[in-house]
Amino acid sequence: MKKYKVYIADDHTLFRKAMVNLLRSFHRVQEVKDAENGKELLTLIKYEQPDVAIVDLQMPVMDGAETCEQLIKKHPDVKIIILTMHDSNKYILHMMEMGVHAFLLKNTEPDELEKAIYAVVEKDFYHNDLVAAVLRKNVTERKSGQRPQFRLAELTEREKEILVLICRELTIREIGQKLSLSENTVRNHRVNMMDKIGVNNTVGLVKFAYEAGIVS
Repeated sequence: MKKYKVYIADDHTLFRKAMVNLLRSFHRVQEVKDAENGKELLTLIKYEQPDVAIVDLQMPVMDGAETCEQLIKKHPDVKIIILTMHDSNKYILHMMEMGVHAFLLKNTEPDELEKAIYAVVEKDFYHNDLVAAVLRKNVTERKSGQRPQFRLAELTEREKEILVLICRELTIREIGQKLSLSENTVRNHRVNMMDKIGVNNTVGLVKFAYEAGIVS
């Protein structure tokens, strides 16, 4: 079973060091490094890239938003989990559109953090209650005429079926097994959907699924 490298950036030393110890206790986390701000994190990643970066939103020198922007631009393979004290809908929505893979409140239970780490690597996204609430609220605030039905019409029935399963957090392998398709076929369908919808990651697909009414 593959083990992962996880880096964390947070300016509160006591919290950060406690998080490092917690991360090291996770069965499938192999290596943990920590930084006290975004700039320091990016320097660490320049020398050795982790599988996952856990980023606090509010930090001095370089905050979480700027850090994520730089990470997505320079290290697109690194999965990003945002840690925040505030469940601001607009902020989370903006960060999702940017390409962040998961959002956790700082009072999250350790087992959810562990689950999120594995999910972002294996499924490209962690679809928790916080994200679902933000996406549902975004849909209710949009006028019905703004629903992207024209893009929905471009998807085949098979693609819609796969999109629903992506939103249910099934892996590529699990989707393939469920639909009797090869993993490559599922991947191709996912790429085609992203192309048709005009998004570049799984986060964009999930957001679209809510907006189009495929999931609620």
